[in-house]
Amino acid sequence: MREGQGITNEEAGRRLKLYGPNELREFSSSSPSKIFLRQVKNNFLIYLLSFAAVLSFFVGKVITAYTILFVIGVIIVTGFIQEYKAEKAIQALRKMIMPVSIVIREGKEREVPSSQIVPGDIILLRSGEKIPADCLLLEQHELLVNESSLTGESKEVKKSVSGQEKHSDENMVFAGTFVVNGRCRGMVLHTSMDTRFGKISGMISSADKVLPLQKKVNGIAKYLAMAAIFFSVLTGTLMIITAPEVSPELYIEVLILVIAFSVAAFPEGLPVVLTTCLAFGAHKMAAKNAIVNRMSVIETLGETTAICSDKTGTITRGEMTACRVFADDALIEIKGAGYEASGDFLHEGRKISPANNPVLGLLLKSSVICNDSRIERTGEGMEFRTFGSPTESALLIMAAKAGIFREDIHSKRIEEMPFNSERKMMSVRCEIDSGHTIYSKGAPEVLLARCKFIQRREGVTELTERERKKISAASVSMSADALRTIAVASGKSDSKGKGIYEQDLVFLGLVGMRDPPREEVKEAIKTCIGAGIKVKMITGDNLETAVSVAREVGLVGRAMVGDELDQLTDHELSKVVKGIVVFARVKPEHKLRIVKALKANGEIVTMTGDGVNDAPALREAHIGVAMGRNGTDVCRSVADLTLKDDNFATIVVAVREGRAIFKNIRKFTSYLLSCKYAEITILVLGVVLAPILGWQVPFLLALQILFMNLVTDDLPAIMLSLNPSSSTIMTEKPRKNEGILTRPIMVWSLIAGLFMAFATLSVFFVSYNIFDMGIEYSRTMALATLIGVELAGAYNFLSYRKALSLKLLKSNKYLSYASAISVAATMAIIYTPLNSIFGTVPLGIQDWATLVLISVSIILVFNLLKKLNNEKGFLNLDARMKDN
Repeated sequence: MREGQGITNEEAGRRLKLYGPNELREFSSSSPSKIFLRQVKNNFLIYLLSFAAVLSFFVGKVITAYTILFVIGVIIVTGFIQEYKAEKAIQALRKMIMPVSIVIREGKEREVPSSQIVPGDIILLRSGEKIPADCLLLEQHELLVNESSLTGESKEVKKSVSGQEKHSDENMVFAGTFVVNGRCRGMVLHTSMDTRFGKISGMISSADKVLPLQKKVNGIAKYLAMAAIFFSVLTGTLMIITAPEVSPELYIEVLILVIAFSVAAFPEGLPVVLTTCLAFGAHKMAAKNAIVNRMSVIETLGETTAICSDKTGTITRGEMTACRVFADDALIEIKGAGYEASGDFLHEGRKISPANNPVLGLLLKSSVICNDSRIERTGEGMEFRTFGSPTESALLIMAAKAGIFREDIHSKRIEEMPFNSERKMMSVRCEIDSGHTIYSKGAPEVLLARCKFIQRREGVTELTERERKKISAASVSMSADALRTIAVASGKSDSKGKGIYEQDLVFLGLVGMRDPPREEVKEAIKTCIGAGIKVKMITGDNLETAVSVAREVGLVGRAMVGDELDQLTDHELSKVVKGIVVFARVKPEHKLRIVKALKANGEIVTMTGDGVNDAPALREAHIGVAMGRNGTDVCRSVADLTLKDDNFATIVVAVREGRAIFKNIRKFTSYLLSCKYAEITILVLGVVLAPILGWQVPFLLALQILFMNLVTDDLPAIMLSLNPSSSTIMTEKPRKNEGILTRPIMVWSLIAGLFMAFATLSVFFVSYNIFDMGIEYSRTMALATLIGVELAGAYNFLSYRKALSLKLLKSNKYLSYASAISVAATMAIIYTPLNSIFGTVPLGIQDWATLVLISVSIILVFNLLKKLNNEKGFLNLDARMKDN
């Protein structure tokens, strides 16, 4: 293949097989073997149960020992399955935003996944892009690279093409670094683990990151573990003290029971249920185009009190359409919308041809030459696919409507000064017809200040002050109509000179573009306002355009431009930022100041960004949101959330899901807490009441406790984590730094636990003391009752506010499936030969009828409590327990 043509697709496929995908191996990822070993290594309960099994073998209780070993197996396998699925879900999320790169193959530019880049590929890189491989520079324009990921120094590094015979840091760019300015063309030398970044990552093993939410759950687990150990030891001590005769067998039996009691009260499933809940929630958000980069932000999403959003492409569609041109004192309308190159040019209602209008023709030609984007026809029609910024793409589509394409213009770009937010303009120097010409475009006020002449139909004349005012008025008029306005100019250049002289330019005209708001954004902003979330629109556009778009989507309030913001100190900005709705003509550093000002007021800030310079603001915000379609790799690398569709409404969806996930975490945690309260109360009171009521101890056998812990705790808790969000969740005010278990929640859980304990103890008392049915029958009734009321109690935690109804029951069918599995398992240990192992006896129909009535009663009682809570503020829970 000739120089610059790149390799063939066939050769690329061969090299991909030879060198493998351009991906770093994840040394710290969890393999199935690591996940399996973690179930044993990090689970104190496994050690406790193993000790109990060895003890049982030692004293001759072989069946008990084997049963405990079976329980150990169930705990390990269940934990493995849940964590393995969660890990797979997280890995799938990482792959949903697939990095892509532009390469030259067979002489054509094509977009390929970065993982399919191979050595020998010619790759094109632009400002804001992450470099996917180690490359030798073939061509560069104003190239600056951030190599902090390799060197630790954030200073931008300038690159050059000289000395290609020797590869060095000066003429190479490296994988994992970022282009912060300019553009380049390079040849790929190394990929994946052969890159400099890959070799470094191979020597590093990253530690697991502890999430803020995980810390809160660990705190609850520690609290319950301490309670479990205290009450299990207390129960064992009471058994020994109250025993009529103390023997070695009694100590062994007490020790096994204490271990089983500790297992029952210890929340071993809480971390696993949390991971499952977060992974499931993140997957739901991904299905709605919000990709979670760090699961720790899910909780923070629900706390969001302020959203700072870009305008273009986020609040608006991001499909700019050039609809108006002001050139040679004429206002020209352009028909058509989107990226379809069909539409007429109209002047005063009459169709005109750009070919017959030299000023318009030159403006269109300049818009194509001074442009880094490209368009590609999608079929036989005039619809195009765009690559690059929406603004530049709109200029290319505008020119295409007049039949002007880059391929038809015989120009050679010699030099360029790329657009950046500081200069607010872009210029290129090209060789055309043996002459050198400068073409520029940028913000009207910036470019107009650099123009000395104006292009007329008759030729170039000097730009007068009167004409400057007329151009400025036309620009203001376009902005007032919510049009983004770009000025276009050209100028002559000395062919021997170096550098671009951006002065004494010839003004060609203004182009007004419209990017209509997304249809769903107005409703999304209304939802935010109802949820107590402030929305700030931040844009580089002029004030008139920004205010017009804001008004269209329902944002009403004070506006401020970047120059005004510069006049304020940080303290002054923090005082006024609350009342400002629109920030126009802002620079990237302004975004950082806005975030800090909002945080100073105690706001939980979500900030969107797409450019390289937005990265500091995204990092500073509580939640940084990057654009998946038009955002740069730099932004996506520092962001917590990536929007696949760049849509503001998707942020609101993510906030809704964040709120729902936190509430589900609260529900399954408080449910587990109620179960632990019940089990602790039953076992302690069982021993305390034994001498008084003549009960045999233990109240429940060790194996029965272990079985109950398996079937009625973790499984329903996991299903509660899958609860859908309520219709009223976005009518609540944001919570700020609120814990999972508030005092009202703990009171609610305690009431539920005490009711379960009272029902179980009452059934045992009636069976043993009144009907004299014997210890095995009474224990079986107590065990079945406790399982029944705990399963029924899970339905009470579907909502803290709504009474259980058929509609609420249908909202979470998974809980019904979990209940059915638990009931089937209970039947198995009662009616199969397993009953000899678990110490149970078969129950009659009348027994089950009694148990069903008791289980239903807990639902009816809590329906009544919910009614009192809603109507009369029962226990002052109404205001703080608002829920679906």
